[in-house]
Amino acid sequence: MYPAERQAAIIALAQGGTGEISVAAASVALEVTAETIRRDLVVLERQGIIRRQHGGARLVQSTPFEIALAQRRLENAPQKHRIAQRVLEELPEDGVVLLDSGALTLVIASVFPEDRRLIVVTNNLPAVRLLSRKPLLTVLALPGRVRSVSQGAVDEWTRARISQLNVDVTFVGGNGLTAEAGLTTTIPDEAEVKRAMMLSGRRRVLALTSNKIGQNSFCHVADANEFDLIITDDGIDPRQARKLSAAGPELAIV
Repeated sequence: MYPAERQAAIIALAQGGTGEISVAAASVALEVTAETIRRDLVVLERQGIIRRQHGGARLVQSTPFEIALAQRRLENAPQKHRIAQRVLEELPEDGVVLLDSGALTLVIASVFPEDRRLIVVTNNLPAVRLLSRKPLLTVLALPGRVRSVSQGAVDEWTRARISQLNVDVTFVGGNGLTAEAGLTTTIPDEAEVKRAMMLSGRRRVLALTSNKIGQNSFCHVADANEFDLIITDDGIDPRQARKLSAAGPELAIV
């Protein structure tokens, strides 16, 4: 079990009871050592999701959105981890990168290296908290109305600020991708922000899990050939992979 899976499971255990979880109970339920659970609790406390106490931890009741995002990180967690590791290969040694909102991009933020002097611009508020703990990074949070589900800033203020940027690499996610319809998402404002992000990047990278490939959502973001690189996992349907490769972008399967 990956750390992100285990941490989401710890949250679920706490939610299923009184809002508290003991190290001993989590250790038995998840079949790992008490020391492993303690390390997970340290991570969750740094994210502001729990507060540690003697023998365990309790949920911070004021952060339901972070709990929801942590649970979404549990979905396809091994695939997301592999994609995130491949994304790191696209980071410049220095420069400016733009990071989209969403559960996968939050996983990407969690594995950002400690040794790069990068400027990271993002509308992903939970990612801001994770990235700001890395001392060599300069983290800039985009303004705008924050969606409760994604905790991403998505409105005209966000788009206006992005339109002023010229970044080295943009990392974007989405809800669906096909060679025919391109990248799609469910919310018009979110689609416009994603497109603005994509257009601001000299190199454009799309990262998404394979279960979203072959799916269409309501709002068009960009054609597949507008991306330089698409990163996904090895669960992709071979027919979809061939179609996307034929559309033009480089396809990295991990």
